[in-house]
Amino acid sequence: MKHQARLLMAAACLAASAAYAEDFHGFDPLKFDGNMLSADNLKAMAAEAAKVTPPKNGKTYSIGFANLQRDISFGVLVEKGIQLNADAAGVELLIADNRLDGPTALANAKSFAERKVDYVIEFQTDANFGQTVMDVFKADGTKVTAIDIPMPGASFFGVNNPKSGFMGGSYLATAAQKKFGVDAVKTGYLVIGALPQSGVIPRMRTEGQRAGFLAQTTDFPADHIIEIDTKNTLQESFAQMNNVIGRIPPGVPILLIAINDQATMGMLQAVRAAGRADQAIAVGNGADEAEALATDPNLVAATGSFPGSYGNYLIPIALSALAGKPVPEATFVTHQMVTKANICQFYKEFPCVGEADGYVFPETEFASYLADLKKQDWLKGYEAILPQQ
Repeated sequence: MKHQARLLMAAACLAASAAYAEDFHGFDPLKFDGNMLSADNLKAMAAEAAKVTPPKNGKTYSIGFANLQRDISFGVLVEKGIQLNADAAGVELLIADNRLDGPTALANAKSFAERKVDYVIEFQTDANFGQTVMDVFKADGTKVTAIDIPMPGASFFGVNNPKSGFMGGSYLATAAQKKFGVDAVKTGYLVIGALPQSGVIPRMRTEGQRAGFLAQTTDFPADHIIEIDTKNTLQESFAQMNNVIGRIPPGVPILLIAINDQATMGMLQAVRAAGRADQAIAVGNGADEAEALATDPNLVAATGSFPGSYGNYLIPIALSALAGKPVPEATFVTHQMVTKANICQFYKEFPCVGEADGYVFPETEFASYLADLKKQDWLKGYEAILPQQ
């Protein structure tokens, strides 16, 4: 109940902060386009913030960043973007690795507290440890921004989960229909790679994937939808997909979508190992596995979250908070579908191949889904991290 009360309070704060958001040396969190601010602007933000909240350890701010896991591509890209912005702002970045593990995240939080950091950016996946980790920072008044998985008392930054999921699911449906035919798709099996350990937020994404797919595929059999627990890793996704592929009859379409690109790739690897790649089509989430997206014929698209740009938001959010400026309780990434036809726009090292597929996000269907989603009991207390439209 206390957890829900805090999140309900965050919803009220979101409405208030929206009313008082302002431009702070080029950063307005409600209108920000995601492009990195100039070094001059970032240094000016840090200098102004230091007048309001002096650095604990002297003249330079120290910001703690606890990464989700430092050796997965998404975490690598997020870390590089944060480091780039921290360097440009002239602040010290202390980095820890949460290793996808709650107790490790708690140990890292205690280390940050002992080192007297001025602000913390948390990227940790175990929702059961959110309150415990936040209690460490609450004790000395350190402000926190949580990436992708909310933590009570922290501002939230990350994926617009319902929309990114719906986008990916609807894209998968339309691409599968083009490849296999509308009638054949209805004989196929949809496999969703979920992440139950992280609670409501990733469920928003995978439920959005399911809803987006079904919005574009009427009369799809409910018993042809299989959900597996990916544990957020390629290896576990491979193992779990390998366990369920025997339930899918030979010759029918195998339609894959998951919580992130790594899980999608693991599922695809299992399908290939079973000799059924010609029956598969997949859509990722994150678009951080650019090489696979550019070269894998079965991975037709990914909903882009652009983790390399996360730091462009996160360091300005931290400096705004330290300067006493109001920031929203929730700030969302702007998503786009990344395909082989447009990948060169996002990753210049890969050529664009083929023509645009004409996909159009189903706005009307999503609006209806979002309105219904806001009525669901399992989302009570999480209103602050639901998009408004």
